[in-house]
Amino acid sequence: MPGDSAGGGPLELFLKIGLDERTAKNTVANNKVTANLTAVINEAAVADGCSRTVGNLLYTVATKFPANALVHRPTLLQYIVSSKIKAPAQLDAAFLFFANTASEKFNLSEFEEACGVGVEVSMEEIEVCVRDIFYEKKDSILEQRYWTNVGELFGHVRKKLPWADPKIVKEIIDAKLYELLGERTAADNEKPQKKKEKPVKVEDKKTVVVAPAPPSEEDINPFLIFPQPEENFKVHTEIFFSNGSVLRCCNKKEVLEKHLKLTGGKVFSRFPPEPNGYLHIGHAKAMFVDFGLAKERGGNCYLRYDDTNPEAEKEEYIDHIKEIVEWMGWKPFKITYASDYFQELYDLAVELIKRGHAYVDHQTPEEIKHYREHKMNSPWRDRPIEESLELFEKMREGKMDEGEATLRMKQDMQSDNYNMYDLIAYRIKKTPHPHAGDKWCIYPSYDYAHCIVDSLENITHSLCTLEFETRRASYYWLLHALDLYQPYVWEYSRLNVTNTVMSKRKLNRLVTEKWVDGWDDPRLMTLAGLRRRGVTSTAINAFVKGIGITRSDSSTIRLDRLEYHVREELNKTAPRTMVVLNPLKVVITNLKEDSVMDLEAKKWPDAQTDDAVYKVPFSKTIYIERSDFRLKDTKDYYGLAPGKSVLLRYAFPIKCTDFILADDNETVLEIRAEYDPSKKTKPKGVLHWVSEPSTGISPLLVEVRLFDKLFLSENPAELGDDWLGDLNPQSKIVIPSAFAVSSLQDSAVGSTFQFERLGYFVVDKDSTPEKLVFNRTVTLRDSYAKGGK
Repeated sequence: MPGDSAGGGPLELFLKIGLDERTAKNTVANNKVTANLTAVINEAAVADGCSRTVGNLLYTVATKFPANALVHRPTLLQYIVSSKIKAPAQLDAAFLFFANTASEKFNLSEFEEACGVGVEVSMEEIEVCVRDIFYEKKDSILEQRYWTNVGELFGHVRKKLPWADPKIVKEIIDAKLYELLGERTAADNEKPQKKKEKPVKVEDKKTVVVAPAPPSEEDINPFLIFPQPEENFKVHTEIFFSNGSVLRCCNKKEVLEKHLKLTGGKVFSRFPPEPNGYLHIGHAKAMFVDFGLAKERGGNCYLRYDDTNPEAEKEEYIDHIKEIVEWMGWKPFKITYASDYFQELYDLAVELIKRGHAYVDHQTPEEIKHYREHKMNSPWRDRPIEESLELFEKMREGKMDEGEATLRMKQDMQSDNYNMYDLIAYRIKKTPHPHAGDKWCIYPSYDYAHCIVDSLENITHSLCTLEFETRRASYYWLLHALDLYQPYVWEYSRLNVTNTVMSKRKLNRLVTEKWVDGWDDPRLMTLAGLRRRGVTSTAINAFVKGIGITRSDSSTIRLDRLEYHVREELNKTAPRTMVVLNPLKVVITNLKEDSVMDLEAKKWPDAQTDDAVYKVPFSKTIYIERSDFRLKDTKDYYGLAPGKSVLLRYAFPIKCTDFILADDNETVLEIRAEYDPSKKTKPKGVLHWVSEPSTGISPLLVEVRLFDKLFLSENPAELGDDWLGDLNPQSKIVIPSAFAVSSLQDSAVGSTFQFERLGYFVVDKDSTPEKLVFNRTVTLRDSYAKGGK
């Protein structure tokens, strides 16, 4: 490969430009990025090495440079190597400039102005800017102290001085904060309450610290990056052939005009899942991009089943996908299937053969692999067109056995892009199709069908994840070969979340080998699993929108960030209630045996109306959490202990006067306590509790399932074949005999609640009239809002 000419392999080459060893090794493991970065290094003429700053910028170019403007990449590289462009902000501006320019000529002075070339921002200028911003925001900073949103301050500086060095800006902001506020104190660990005119629903500050969401996350319109349909005359991509020729793919004027007439100039997108498994959270991002773009532009989005492989598809998956799309809040313009177009696809395959761009091949899969590895043409590649037409007809009529022949596209076996190595267009599969029945015994491949169906449905924006980027050349080659309309293709990064797996193969293994309890197990990141766990579609969509639509190929989003959005929503929608997971009996000795008081408990912290409260009985026997009692008290402990008082939430203070131990002289069986009916006692600790509704009658018995991360490691996929050994043995803990307040008795499946001091829970479908089952959706803690990204 090109990097080898510098002496040594790509790893040595990448280390020479200053990449750290881990980044370099991860890059080598990614064939696409390796090829791009090697080409960038050679174009920049720095194969013998460069500074780390330049190397990091080159790496960013290799992973993010707009594919529609590759002809201008050498120009940008010269600006980087000569240090005329030396900051990430300048590079981002260059990417935006070239994305809009595409392959067209541009004015160099306009480019330099857009990227801040030659602009030097002194430290004094930054200090003056920061000082002015602090003066303007002083009252807010003094109120919020170290909870001040530094990112927002940074944004104000960036707006005034876009080319300032971000490291220097951060240092000056931090120094200015310290100068104004002094040392961080213990009080700074609790977020100051904002002054609001109207009361809002907030969680008890003793159980959770609620920090502000990342600034402007919900306000950004992520779809602004996409062009309008009428702009689809520009070069989409350039295909470089091994003979030196270049195909610059774009729509001819008459083709685009016909397309715009058929669509009325509207955006048409599609969400094209394969019906061979359950959808996961990565598909939520795809739905947000595909349906979201159409909605934002007033267009239409198809739900199209990519059902070209009859062996892997099931009606169960087809039904599931339709249901989940609707649950996620999206309404398809039409529901279509790739199989709806089997006849058109077949007819176009015949046309492709007639044009000399396809041939019937008899190589086995092993032979195809060997020939591709050595960039060798198939022995049947140059067979006569009439012969391929005759054989392809025999394939269609079922006169040939499976594996006896395939139809392959005649692309470029010597290309640097392995997705141009004469990809298979049709294969023989004598299997009935779930949607098309038994009419066909040959089926088109994804690489053949996907782009053609996009064209037939007049899709304006064909959006997919980055692993399909190397298929872009094949996509446009085929449409060009058939003179078909060419949609605008754009790839974005996959959504990867920590502590889980999302490959269909791994998910299928978890389910079939019963490591989990089905496709909707609440520990999985399948959308069915998340729904069963109590995560709402609106929280998922807010999470996806907050991430944005980027081309960063190495981002893994912390699970905390999803949980943050879940808490944000459930805090507003889930009524409070009380459940005791591990009950410890408490007998109120100064309350009469048959005395039962009906007390009012709040469903919401700011409850003002009758329907915002529920009744809880207070009787002689109550139950608290076993963990809320200790035999020995300490200064930092706020629970119950001998001789100590606590406040029962919505009820009275109680004081432990005695306790009964089991025969082991350690296990507490029962607590004796007195309550303070006057409420003059003011203890610090507040406990949740559940009471017997009447003498001798146990509280409502429920089952509670506590779910946690499915895997111990953040990225179990990195463990290779040992990934199953990373399963978290504590990912599901079942508590069969928890006690709940009686008002939960008639809760419907899917109802969500905040169990005070414990977390958010949802009624599971396993519930029966005799016994409710609750799944924990998320705990009350929120590490993301505290800074964990």
